[in-house]
Amino acid sequence: MNGILLAMVSMAFVFAGWRHLAWVPVAGGSAPMEALSKAMIEAASGAVTLAIGLVGVMTLFMGLMKVAEAGGMLRIIARLIRPLMVRLFPDVPAEHPAMGAMILNLSANALGLGNAATPFGIRAMQELDTLNSRPGTATNAMVLFLAINTSSVTLLPTGVIALRAAAGSVDPAAILPTTLCATIGSTTVAILAAKLYSRWSPAPPILESSPTVDAASKSSETPEESPAPLWVSLFALACLVLLVPLAVLYGQALSPWIIPGLMVFFLGFGALRRVPVYETMIEGGREGFQVALRIIPYMVVILVAVAMLRASGALDLLVGALGRFTTPIGLPAEALPMALLRPLSGSGAYAVLASLIKDPAIGPDSYTGMLISTLQGSTETTFYILAVYFGAVQIKRIRHAMVAALTADLAGVICAVLACLILFGR
Repeated sequence: MNGILLAMVSMAFVFAGWRHLAWVPVAGGSAPMEALSKAMIEAASGAVTLAIGLVGVMTLFMGLMKVAEAGGMLRIIARLIRPLMVRLFPDVPAEHPAMGAMILNLSANALGLGNAATPFGIRAMQELDTLNSRPGTATNAMVLFLAINTSSVTLLPTGVIALRAAAGSVDPAAILPTTLCATIGSTTVAILAAKLYSRWSPAPPILESSPTVDAASKSSETPEESPAPLWVSLFALACLVLLVPLAVLYGQALSPWIIPGLMVFFLGFGALRRVPVYETMIEGGREGFQVALRIIPYMVVILVAVAMLRASGALDLLVGALGRFTTPIGLPAEALPMALLRPLSGSGAYAVLASLIKDPAIGPDSYTGMLISTLQGSTETTFYILAVYFGAVQIKRIRHAMVAALTADLAGVICAVLACLILFGR
């Protein structure tokens, strides 16, 4: 991350400085360096506001996660999908709580729950860190899990559908097939890239004095329960696949029920397992509150760097240079800022989407409107995920995580363009 941060900040400073030297004062206008300074301060304040807003969500869902863990739900889920997960994460014991936490996170992402998936992901990272024998360095399992998250396995992009409906789309859910194609492609590439790049990014030597070595050894010594039969795992996978047509047909009707239903389900499960749900939820919520505060510095640094890149004009220059080459292959210049911003800034990409689909010259149902809606619904904000997930467990050496995530982002853009060209044409 050191090199990435320095590159982003240096590029922004050079571009803003170059524009400032050639700037001619205009009444009511701001000098480029003044705009850069203002963007930095606003981004820093916005990052803290975002983190504080996340505190409530983190407290709620980390509390629910604690109830699920105390009731044994994570172990049940891990047993159910063990034949599949052990192949993806061979370094994680099949009955480890990280398995269940990762599945809950991926399920929340698949249902388009947004920030509600973040606490599950952070909990999964915390559990994976108990197996980490190299403090401060990402393990292969951590990198793979993060890459899958940034590729955003999305079955139901509820937020994008709602925005399209508000913009007057004739068929707000028309992007579901293209979103599924894009997210399946990006997730597949994320897994392959993380596995491949790990060969070229070896981990440093194990620190013998590390306390996490003992934690890892203890977890591996716990007796494993027998896995679920293969037919049960296949049946669970088939049920997941059946969610796709259900999402297409009834997504808009079901989406308001998801989060309240999750809370009732978790608490009901805990009560049936004789878990003191109130005390357990308070304990888990306290952990979530502390984690949300701990990630603030990481979010501030990343979001300030991204804001500098945007305010300096470097991003606009890049869009102008690339637009001439991407337009003939199905990625119009109007959609290019969305493709470039999505890994950098979720709020920035959302603003681009909102402004374009409300533009009468483009609209939500044009090819460009469909493409940018697909991009928003099928990919995630890579830098935000990196900052939050790795920040929660104090990871400083990210190894090949960034390269794998950006490779998945590129694959998501390519798959989105191909799917939109096939289904909607030009």
